[in-house]
Amino acid sequence: MNSGKPVTPSAILWMRLRKNIPAMVGLVIIVFAVFISLFAYVVMPDQSPNANEMNLSLSILPPGTTVQMIRVPVKVQLEEAGVLDKIFTGTPATFKSIPVDSVWLKNDTVYFIGFGSNAVNSMLVEKQPLAEMFTGTRDFQLQNGKLKWVSYSGEQHSIAQSEVSAQFLKERISNRKFILGTDRFGRDLFSRILAGTRVSMAVGLIAVIISLIIGILLGSLAGFFRGRTDDFIMWITSVVWSIPTLLLVIAITMALGKGFAQVFIAVGLTMWVEVARVVRGQIFSLREMEFVEAGKALGFTNARIIRKHVLPNILSPVIVIAASNFASAILLEAGLSFLGMGAQPPTPSWGMMIKENYGYIVVDAAYLAVYPGIAIMLMVLAFTWLGNGLRDAVDSKF
Repeated sequence: MNSGKPVTPSAILWMRLRKNIPAMVGLVIIVFAVFISLFAYVVMPDQSPNANEMNLSLSILPPGTTVQMIRVPVKVQLEEAGVLDKIFTGTPATFKSIPVDSVWLKNDTVYFIGFGSNAVNSMLVEKQPLAEMFTGTRDFQLQNGKLKWVSYSGEQHSIAQSEVSAQFLKERISNRKFILGTDRFGRDLFSRILAGTRVSMAVGLIAVIISLIIGILLGSLAGFFRGRTDDFIMWITSVVWSIPTLLLVIAITMALGKGFAQVFIAVGLTMWVEVARVVRGQIFSLREMEFVEAGKALGFTNARIIRKHVLPNILSPVIVIAASNFASAILLEAGLSFLGMGAQPPTPSWGMMIKENYGYIVVDAAYLAVYPGIAIMLMVLAFTWLGNGLRDAVDSKF
């Protein structure tokens, strides 16, 4: 203020919004969700595509369980993943994880007791992984409690079995903690919920964009031209408005087929009505203003007047309704996934997680359905709080 710089309407809006604590909390949650959506595969424990690494022996572990794992290299040669693949799509595991209660190494054999089992299992030590621990070797052998090899200079060497065991255990044994437990397929629930954030945010974003494009276009035409154009568009709006939203989404989904992309279209095509009504009402109050009449007098086309002069003046209420529609889109996507008509397995979706695990609510594993439900609740509350804060900031009289 004291700097002499003019205060823009957006700066005033931001100052008012900052005073609204729930709105700022919602904004922080949304920013965090956007970060997780972009970099989920960087921060989550299970970095396989769709966080879909299964291990049935780890089925329905309670939150906070720590399990010891043996990592066994995968035999199949996989293409090296690039940086973008690691960030946005995840990378297939280059090793198989075997959960164990205990493990020990004797000669060239690894012995272990599987997780939750009393049986002793064994497997031969792969020479290549062990040889990689000692560079510059040939004629590698592991026998009689010693690792023997001949260096490329021709010198013979040996090392005690205890040192080999310690090195092997350091390289191949690790502890993995399941923060929120595992589902019935042994998948890390924490990783699945983080990956599901991307699905909800993507559906909300694309659906809102579709609804804004259709709603602003039809609302602008109805409000600016009035007459028969307004009557026809409002008739279409009333017909769509009269159909229950979820039933309309289900009908569109059944017509387009099940799938991730179909959810975008189905949700977006059902949310434009409210946008169109708001835009139409706002333009009714603006079309008789002096700047619109001045534009007509200067010979500007109707399209230019609407695009350059009318729409920028109704941007604030459109942003408010977009935030509200974002929350509705997340709920609709979760409902479709719960009904089996949304994102299909193995794509992680919060609604699908609730569907798969709601039967465990009556037993000791209610968290399997509660945690995804909490994620949905937080995202809907965040956009609701932000939308209410934007509404108050726009309508503020001071």
